[in-house]
Amino acid sequence: MRWDSLGDGPAALFGAGVVSRTFDTPEFRGITFHEVRARSLVNRVPGASRMPFEWTVNPYRGCSHACVYCFARKTHSYLDLDTGLDFDSQIVVKVNAPELLRRELAGRRWRGDHIAMGTNVDCYQRAEGRYRLMPGILTALRDHVNPFSILTKGTLILRDLELLRQAAELTDVGISVSVGFLDHELWRTVEPGTPAPERRLDVVRTLTAHGIACGVLMAPVIPFLGDAPEQLRGTVRAIAEAGAGSVTPLVLHLRPGAREWFLSWLGRHHPHLVRRYATMYADGAYAPTWYQRRITRQVHELAAEYGIGPARSGEARRIRPPSGDAGSTSGNNAGKDAGNSTLAADSASAPTATPTPPGPTQLTLL
Repeated sequence: MRWDSLGDGPAALFGAGVVSRTFDTPEFRGITFHEVRARSLVNRVPGASRMPFEWTVNPYRGCSHACVYCFARKTHSYLDLDTGLDFDSQIVVKVNAPELLRRELAGRRWRGDHIAMGTNVDCYQRAEGRYRLMPGILTALRDHVNPFSILTKGTLILRDLELLRQAAELTDVGISVSVGFLDHELWRTVEPGTPAPERRLDVVRTLTAHGIACGVLMAPVIPFLGDAPEQLRGTVRAIAEAGAGSVTPLVLHLRPGAREWFLSWLGRHHPHLVRRYATMYADGAYAPTWYQRRITRQVHELAAEYGIGPARSGEARRIRPPSGDAGSTSGNNAGKDAGNSTLAADSASAPTATPTPPGPTQLTLL
């Protein structure tokens, strides 16, 4: 693998001494963890990206959530690993992430900019239950009063509820949970390593109950499998009932690495849709603009009906903790993904009239 000789030059991704481990427990069976000491942790987002943030932190590479559509699959090829099974089962763990972040935040050149997490792979995937990197990361951000946002499908974020609450008292903190659909059969095959959608909505409910505003990224909306009007209605209704401050739809996009893996899954589980997908995504990674606009309009209309507002593009990157009553919560919506980019966004209370829906959200990350 690529890191076998890393640490020999200034461009090395990781230092020397990579340790690979397996654990004979049910939750980690079949997964290999590669423990590395990263040389840097705070990463600048490339200028060509359309993300509304400039800096990210990713303590892991690879993800046991195993979402078949995950755009970050391509990044595993940089390590001479494949973008399919290796991405799901060969997890790189930056074991020095908390201490490295603390050092970088204290550096003379750091300006205290917003840091987005969960933008590549989920920082609350199963590995976090063992390695516990996020408490140290959150503590460093809190101590340096540094604004941040998190996008996750993981219920493990509730373990760090008190740290999140403390940070939100000092700086802008945005939390967004990804829930694209409620269909259990679809969930079990397309997101096999994630908590069930209703458990993720319980995260929204719990965070909101503790005064930490939370939005939902309704992603991905999967054409022909999760986009029927009754499916969209059921999902938005459940999101509203969970107390989300905002909901932002994001249609499935298929970039190289994810595209091949997703289409392979589609051929096995829904072969009758292969030709329709070939047509819909013939021009590239994104669904046609007319389709994205239709989904955006439907979700925003449903959001207004159920008393939650869509995320507003001018308020990206952050939310403020509620300062009084629970009715004035703000939401952070991130795009990670189609399972995976972070757009944190504030949300006002329910609009009195249906707003004109903005154009479709198309995200490019890293």
